[in-house]
Amino acid sequence: MSSSFSSLPEDASMETEAPHAPVTRERRLNPSLQEQLPKPYLARALEAVDPSHPQGTRGRDPRGLTVLQQHAAFFDRNGDGIIYPWETFQGLRAIGCGLPVSFFGSILINLLLTFPTQQGWLPSPLLPIHIKNIHKGKHGSDSESYDTEGRFDPSKFDAIFSKYGRTHPDALTLHELFSMLKGNRNIYDFIGWVAAAGEWLLLYSVAKDKDGLLQRETVRGAFDGSLFERLQDNKKSS
Repeated sequence: MSSSFSSLPEDASMETEAPHAPVTRERRLNPSLQEQLPKPYLARALEAVDPSHPQGTRGRDPRGLTVLQQHAAFFDRNGDGIIYPWETFQGLRAIGCGLPVSFFGSILINLLLTFPTQQGWLPSPLLPIHIKNIHKGKHGSDSESYDTEGRFDPSKFDAIFSKYGRTHPDALTLHELFSMLKGNRNIYDFIGWVAAAGEWLLLYSVAKDKDGLLQRETVRGAFDGSLFERLQDNKKSS
C-alpha cells in the first residue's frame, strides 16, 4: 500500500479514518486521488476515467451514451437500442461464457431488467431491455461506480481498489472480491446481493489473468464495455 495512505492530514476535517471505527482503517480511501486525476469527485457521463486514463478509453466513440449505456450496448447486437434475451445470450457467448451460463444468464438478466427499463406499464413477454432507460435498472449493494443516472464516478471506482486491493494495489484476488461484495451489501437488499455477486463472479470467470487476479484496467473496461469488445476480438482470433 502506498505510504500516502498512512499519512495523517493536518486538518482533522480531512481525516478518513476514525479511531473508534476500525472498519475505516481496514477499508482505506486514497487521499491523493485529486492529485492523480482532475476533479475525481465529478461523475463523468461519457468516459470511464481513472489516473491512468484521464480521458477514458482512447480511440473509442461513446456515441452520446452514458458509461452505463455503453456497458449495456455491447449486448444490443443489432444496434436498435433494445436488448432481447437472445441478444444477451449472444453477447455472453461472445465474451467467453459457456452455454449453460449464457442460457440461464440471459433469462435472468432480461427478467430482472425488462420491467424497470420498459417504456410503459404493460410488460412485454419478449423481455426487452431498453438501453435508453438502463439507469432505472441499477441495483443496490454495488460499488456505486455508476451513479443513479448512469454516469461513472471515478472516486467510487478508485475506492474498489484502495479499500479491498490488499495483495496488489491495482488488482483484486478472488478472496478480496468476496470481501468487497460483503462490504458493499445494503441491509435486506437480497436482489442487490445476488445481482452484484453474479456480475462480479461472471467478470472474474471470463477476465481474470493467469495469476487469478482481476486487474484494475480490466474492471474499468467492464464499466464502459470496452473489455467486452476486447474479449470478443480475442475469442474470434483464437
